[in-house]
Amino acid sequence: MPMPGTAKRHKQLEISRQIVLPWKKSAEMAYNSLRIRFFRSLITTFSLVLAIAFLSYTLTNTAIAGELYSLYGNLALPLLTLDGYVFDKAEAVIKAGPKDIWLIVLSLLVCTVGIVNAQLMSVTERFREIGIMKCLGALDRIIVRLFLIEALILGIMGAGCGGMLGMLAAWVGSIVHFDTLDCSKIHLLPLFTQVLLAWGIGIGLSVLGVLYPAILAAKLQPVIVMKEEY
Repeated sequence: MPMPGTAKRHKQLEISRQIVLPWKKSAEMAYNSLRIRFFRSLITTFSLVLAIAFLSYTLTNTAIAGELYSLYGNLALPLLTLDGYVFDKAEAVIKAGPKDIWLIVLSLLVCTVGIVNAQLMSVTERFREIGIMKCLGALDRIIVRLFLIEALILGIMGAGCGGMLGMLAAWVGSIVHFDTLDCSKIHLLPLFTQVLLAWGIGIGLSVLGVLYPAILAAKLQPVIVMKEEY
């Protein structure tokens, strides 16, 4: 005869197995939520686009400078140094200046804070919606999953657009700025590698910025939030 505690655990396990939300349905719900809050999502995405565009611009410019040094050597070095790049004699490579690095860090920090703020406001607006979902049996991990999928969608689109815009601006600026050098000989693979790096960082920042609001939303008590008026 099973012990009462064992029967209770089996019952809880059976209930937890019944409450399942497929990933496809989660993605549909996240997409619909973004579509309903289109303008707010657009503002959040725009801040990510600007930050990643600046990151991609700086990384791509550094890659272009490195390619120019590989092609023209000491002929390009005075121009690159005058433009603020640092030549590492030990490794014989061109690196971004300290000022650019600090600007990148600050822009990404501001972007992350903006994402967290926007997601916290989104949680406040969706108190009743979250409460209804939890009353219907949504587990904490389902709420977190929905927020993470939304952040992933915004990160993929926003960081992708920002990365391409940054690379395009860096390429056009290099052609104009280094008009004495032939930029058409530059290999594009290092440039796209930097764009992919900026894209990955943007997606990571988008997901990181939503973690705290998602956990906060998952811990909400449905009995309390259903009584509140927003």
